[in-house]
Amino acid sequence: MIPEINISDYNYPLPDERIAKYPLDQRDRSMLLIYNEGNISSSTFNNICGYLPEGYMMVFNDTKVVPARLHFQRESGAHIEIFCLEPVLPEEYVSMFSCTDRCSWKCIVGNVKRWKGDTLRVYNPENAPRLAEIDLKADLVERNGETSIVEFSWNGGVPFSAVLEACGQVPIPPYLNRDTEEIDLERYQTLYARYRGSVAAPTAGLHFTESVMSSLKSKDISIQTVCLHVGAGTFLPVKSERVSEHTMHREPFVITLDFIRTLITRLGKVIAVGTTSVRTLESLYYLGVSCIEKGVPETVDQWAPYSRDYEYTTLQALEALVSYMESNGLSSLQTGTRIIIVPGFKFRIVDVLVTNFHQPQSTLLLLISAFVNGDWKRIYDYALANDFRFLSYGDSSLLFRR
Repeated sequence: MIPEINISDYNYPLPDERIAKYPLDQRDRSMLLIYNEGNISSSTFNNICGYLPEGYMMVFNDTKVVPARLHFQRESGAHIEIFCLEPVLPEEYVSMFSCTDRCSWKCIVGNVKRWKGDTLRVYNPENAPRLAEIDLKADLVERNGETSIVEFSWNGGVPFSAVLEACGQVPIPPYLNRDTEEIDLERYQTLYARYRGSVAAPTAGLHFTESVMSSLKSKDISIQTVCLHVGAGTFLPVKSERVSEHTMHREPFVITLDFIRTLITRLGKVIAVGTTSVRTLESLYYLGVSCIEKGVPETVDQWAPYSRDYEYTTLQALEALVSYMESNGLSSLQTGTRIIIVPGFKFRIVDVLVTNFHQPQSTLLLLISAFVNGDWKRIYDYALANDFRFLSYGDSSLLFRR
């Protein structure tokens, strides 16, 4: 049964001055809230290993943020901003970034009403030679409500990944209320970012340094990675009063066979770094159920966890996923999830969560509430009362599931 939840119950006062507009000088010097067995305390992030049990498995999302915000100009002089959301043609990320002359994306277009269907050219007021050489153009293919399909074309035979690097900007969150700056090129990216595709950073990972990673290894904590490309829906608050009316965006992710095999050996000892890792991990159960019942792992539906009682154990579901991949000769699986995690969700894989402090009335706050069995308000009251910094560049929390 779909949970009946009023989003207004997940509001809290967040003064603008509590939103961290810039990162700290050192990543691991952020404050750390620890929530364990209902007890709340604080430390600094570089001490996080002292609060982690030995022998656990820590899962990171190694997606990489792409400079997906592009600025164009009409012949009339009007400026048009295009924010690339996800590839359309080709649909697969690796193929997309390898294109050397044209490709299509699903985008959010600013001032779209001022775009009359003419071809746009990349904004280049200083006539930079590299931008002039690439000569990036945009054509409006189709409008679908709040999003549009845009075809890009360019010169030079360079891959689209290089086009974005030359022409695009890192799309920092809109609630920072500032333009992208030089510091964001490095700091709005995790140290372990590897696979291009996200338009928002998995910000829980921004606190990790080489020093912290070394201390994890010394405590026999297995470091593993998944890759879920974070979409712009991460920025969006729930606009409907009832959460049941909110539509979750699909986010693609890749999982390897070796990872699932390792996960099976660490069940009951899993730490997720960030809500994107949680959504990926918890989706694996439903992919396994799909393998058992339909023979193939289908994209996880938003409300699948709440639709019925599932009789399969986590181990059975994961083993079914392994069996499917082995029988089809797959070393990795590319799929997607629309899963929404709200109070009433049954966690089957994640035991501990490292995460930042999230926006009021957001799906991420609903996930936190589900994880701590409704105790989110006390955690956030503590953070507000003790000068924690909020949102993407803000401080961190270590939450043990209740």
